Amino acid sequence: MRAWPALALILPLAAAAQTPGFGGNYADRDRRGEIQVPLPQYPKPENYLPFQVSATTPFDFFVDAKSVSVGADGVVRYSVIAKSRDGGLNVSFEGMRCSGREFRVYAFGRSDHTWSEVRSSRWEIIRADSRNAQRAVLYSDFFCPGSVGIATAEEGLRALKSGGNPRSTLTGN
Repeated sequence: MRAWPALALILPLAAAAQTPGFGGNYADRDRRGEIQVPLPQYPKPENYLPFQVSATTPFDFFVDAKSVSVGADGVVRYSVIAKSRDGGLNVSFEGMRCSGREFRVYAFGRSDHTWSEVRSSRWEIIRADSRNAQRAVLYSDFFCPGSVGIATAEEGLRALKSGGNPRSTLTGN
C-alpha cells in the first residue's frame, strides 16, 4: 500500500522525461530538419580570415577559411576565433540560420587543439549586443545580407576576403 503514493509521484516524472522538450530531448527536437555534420579540423592560423567587429572590442576576430560550409539545410557553418590582445584564443564551431537570424554553437575549442561538443546546443536569436557583436557582423555583412543566406562557401569566403558581401550594401543590412 505504501508504494502507491511513491509510484504516483514517480510516474509523471518518468512520462515527462520522455516528452520532447524535457531535459536532453530538447536538443534532439530542436535539430529536426538540420543535417548533422562532422566537426571540422581545428583551425590553423594560416587559414584565419580577419573581419572587423568594432574599434572598441578587446578582441580580433577571424573565421577559419577551411571550416566555412553551406549545408543542404541552408545552415551556414564556420569556426570563429576571438583573439585577445594578450594572445588568448576563444574558438568555436557555429551554425547560422539566416531566415530566422539565429545561431547555435556546436563545439568549443580546447587548448590541446581538439573540440569539445556542446551537449545542450540550441538555436538562439542573434542580437546586436556586445556579447554577440561578432555574430551580428557575420550575419549582416558576410553570411546573410538582406537576411538571405549565402549560396556557397565560396561566396562567404569572397565576402570575408573583400571586407563584406556586396549584397549587404544593396540591402542596407
